[in-house]
Amino acid sequence: MASSSSSSLLCNLGFLVVATAIARAGAVFRPTPWSMAHATFYGDESASETMGGACGYGNLFSTGYDTNTAALSSVLFKDGFGCGSCYQIRCTGASACYRGSPIITVTATNLCPPNWAQPSDNGGWCNPPRVHFDMSKPAFMKIADWHAGIVPVMYRRVPCSVRGGIRFLLQGNGYWLLAFVMNVGGGGDVARMWVKGSNTGWISMSHNWGASYQAFSRLGGQPLSFKIMSYTTRNTIIASDVAPSNWNVGLTYEATVNFH
Repeated sequence: MASSSSSSLLCNLGFLVVATAIARAGAVFRPTPWSMAHATFYGDESASETMGGACGYGNLFSTGYDTNTAALSSVLFKDGFGCGSCYQIRCTGASACYRGSPIITVTATNLCPPNWAQPSDNGGWCNPPRVHFDMSKPAFMKIADWHAGIVPVMYRRVPCSVRGGIRFLLQGNGYWLLAFVMNVGGGGDVARMWVKGSNTGWISMSHNWGASYQAFSRLGGQPLSFKIMSYTTRNTIIASDVAPSNWNVGLTYEATVNFH
């Protein structure tokens, strides 16, 4: 049964279905120590240029990520396995930093690609092995004067604080299932996924791109369960019968469990 508030939030993705799920106890993600990096921003105050992105989250307003987001340099992006991870960021050591060095929490939703035409210390901010955050402009404006363009920051990984369970946006056809995984708590990231229909065993899904996983199997007309492994903690969650037997592509289904 779809909740009215969640359906409104995900109106561009279709109705929301809440299903039963089972969690396996495991490691709880803890904040990491503070480290140094730099941050820039892209787009304007509307954050329209941050929509979509290399993680495949689509419209960040309708999928619940809003504007507190960042594109990660490839060192952090990890070929898409860094999608969904959460970071606390604070500006430090620059006149552009706001007084008190306020902290903002952002979610990784995009890749900041290398720019090999520019040196790493002058324009090629996301060139490996640099750790860099290219933030949405609204997020950047919460920690520093945007006129600075680039500022030194301190950052650390933190648990993702989300509402509700893990969400699965389903795409594909009768022989191919593509699942975009969103609203992941804890470490926020996904290492592996499996899918199970009522007429199958567990089928290993391969990483497609960003936060999406695929299975080449006929799964139509069967309720779908998913098993998800966290990239950071290796904790595993089993979400049983997340999608009903009449599931459709283009719709988002929500489990009742999440990582912590």
